[in-house]
Amino acid sequence: MWKVGLVGTGFWSDNHLAAWAQIPGAVVTALCDRNPLNLRQKALAFGIPDEQCYTSLEEMLNQGDIDIVDIVTGPETHTELVTLAADAGKHILCQKPLAASEKEASLMVAKAESCGVRFMVTENWRWLEPFRFIKEVLDAGTLGKVQTVRYTHTDYYTPRMAPGAVLPQPFFRDMPRLLFYEMGVHWFDTWRYLFGTPKRIYAETATISPHIAGEDSGIVVLSHEDFYGYMDMSWATRQKLDRPLGQGVKPLHLEQLVIDGTLGTLKLDTSGQILFISEDGTEERVLTSSTTLDHAYSHVLLQSHFIACLDHGTPFQTEGRDNLITLRMTFGVYESAVRHMPILITGGASSP
Repeated sequence: MWKVGLVGTGFWSDNHLAAWAQIPGAVVTALCDRNPLNLRQKALAFGIPDEQCYTSLEEMLNQGDIDIVDIVTGPETHTELVTLAADAGKHILCQKPLAASEKEASLMVAKAESCGVRFMVTENWRWLEPFRFIKEVLDAGTLGKVQTVRYTHTDYYTPRMAPGAVLPQPFFRDMPRLLFYEMGVHWFDTWRYLFGTPKRIYAETATISPHIAGEDSGIVVLSHEDFYGYMDMSWATRQKLDRPLGQGVKPLHLEQLVIDGTLGTLKLDTSGQILFISEDGTEERVLTSSTTLDHAYSHVLLQSHFIACLDHGTPFQTEGRDNLITLRMTFGVYESAVRHMPILITGGASSP
């Protein structure tokens, strides 16, 4: 039985804790947060005794009975927490984005490797149902050779972040790098999962909402050896408001993906339906009528994968070292947008 100590009891930790409760072979034996009130509330919600709760990672490492540290805190804390966990010989699952710079991320990866501990980044987007389904279609060769990819994410989120509005993650307002730092790591990891790593990227970004510091919209062109694609991503567009915004200010995450291949075209629409259009363009058929962006279940799959790889000594899908390439793409967006130049991506020859 793998014993897990979770650090960080904020907004997203519910998904981690609920997933651990569903995974045979793993159990949460320690909980840590520097805010005693948050810590107590989360412990009560998930049935973790007071004696297994700690207000510092050092205390949890010294007194807790754990094999794994699950880090669910902001990236500004990751270097310190990963270093402490690695020095203590604990395997590490760490939330994205891994770090605020490529240098910091590289140091964390090197630290884990030098200490002989396993290190995986929590990238859950690739585990969402539509992308797992699309991966199966691609692997089956149904589309033939990929020719172009068009990936769109639409939401009307940041313009509703006015002062006084209650947000699930209020720090979004003040982040100097927002959309492609917070979400880009998801999108680039998923792109690499489906299509491999591009050779270069070119980006343009914009800040639309007056209520935020960072960018909330952008287009990224991704160039591969023999095909290209683009991402058109925005948290500030009315382009595809095909459902009510709902009560409160929360993200909708409306996603569309169109993949043109030599044998046909695949279309994911915002309803979750996935269609196939025949090579001659005369036939359209439904591959699946519905898929969902079920974040809670994606964590069950992700964390089950983490445990299975520990059990069998096999590589993680999102190894710490592999995530360095995803971060290169993420930070490359900002570099490209400032310099108005394409950015070469290390490891661009890899395949899915």
